[in-house]
Amino acid sequence: MRTARRATAPPVVLRSSPKQEPKMLSSTITRSLRCVLVLALIASGPALPAEMSGVLKTRTVVLIVSDGLRWQEIFTGADPELLNEKNGGIWEKEQELRREFWRADPAERRKALFPFLWGTVAVRGQIFGNQTQGSIARVTNGLAFSYPGYNEMLTGHPDARINSNEFGPNPNLTVFEWLNGLPELHGHVAVYATWGAFKDIFNVGRSHLPVQAGWDPPYRGTTSAREELLNRLYRSTTPIEDGDVYNAFLQVPLLDSLPAQQARVLFVGYGETDLWGHVGRYDQLLHSAHLFDQFVAELWNAMQALPAYRDRTTFIITADHGRGSGPVEWKEHGVKQKGSENIWIAVLGPDTPPLGERMHTAPVTQAQIAATVAALLGKDYRQAVPEAAAPIADVLR
Repeated sequence: MRTARRATAPPVVLRSSPKQEPKMLSSTITRSLRCVLVLALIASGPALPAEMSGVLKTRTVVLIVSDGLRWQEIFTGADPELLNEKNGGIWEKEQELRREFWRADPAERRKALFPFLWGTVAVRGQIFGNQTQGSIARVTNGLAFSYPGYNEMLTGHPDARINSNEFGPNPNLTVFEWLNGLPELHGHVAVYATWGAFKDIFNVGRSHLPVQAGWDPPYRGTTSAREELLNRLYRSTTPIEDGDVYNAFLQVPLLDSLPAQQARVLFVGYGETDLWGHVGRYDQLLHSAHLFDQFVAELWNAMQALPAYRDRTTFIITADHGRGSGPVEWKEHGVKQKGSENIWIAVLGPDTPPLGERMHTAPVTQAQIAATVAALLGKDYRQAVPEAAAPIADVLR
């Protein structure tokens, strides 16, 4: 079913694809200078000096991933070539699906599919990856499937040794493990993910990070009736695939954890968009993508409702890999599927200029995410991991 996730692939390296109004110039220069100053200070040591503590407002960073969600859906909405039974596996309720997600204008289609992403993130933050507008976001691991992608995203660099989703415990230091080792952040780093393999990706045996992943019941110790009900659902539900719990099942304990956990660094991994892609059900993929957007909105609103997170939280939202493009190719990804290296990256938070959909800008990579997570907290991850890619400069004021 999920062939690309189960695959072992050779380390073939994918090659990358190849004026403002005067009144805005002053603010642009000021913003650019602030960005350069912040990055220079980060590069000078593990943390920003005390006199610069007021520059960054972010206190909590949340890295959110929708597994295998293509940039095409993000920027143009539902694909007309796949809204049928032949190519999209839609054997019922096609007209209902079209009423919900089809619009003649691609900009309207994407808003229908992702209302939070385009109504909030694109207005108050930034989105990279629309190749038709000269914005490239890509993976650099050369494999374009899950474990190599998450390793690149979380460590800041690809590793040719990681060429299978069954690789086992990650030998590399993730930015989450490194941040958890800092005294002011220790015990305030957490992971919630639908795929059981995240226990290996974050190497819980070494990192000792709290990782809620796969079908492990989420509530431990003394539980309420409500919590025990969800635990029972975890134990008794038939999965689409053994290692992946449904997104909705993960959302409940994730939201429940916010008031008490007071996380400073949080990873959230949703998996259904990849699962439905491999099954070949485009209707279910669209519904899962729409619910993903809803879950991100719920998480944002829940955190903004709590004083510890309000106006002090940054979201980085992305995918671990892309997919093929075409009537059959969309179901798969990897070395053999052209375009699988192309992803998208969105950032929303108090330290990110509201530049919206990025156009005609320098390429960004998956490897830059790790150092960006740290930089938003005023930390220099590259001091610990010199091979990690630099932060995405434009998302820092």
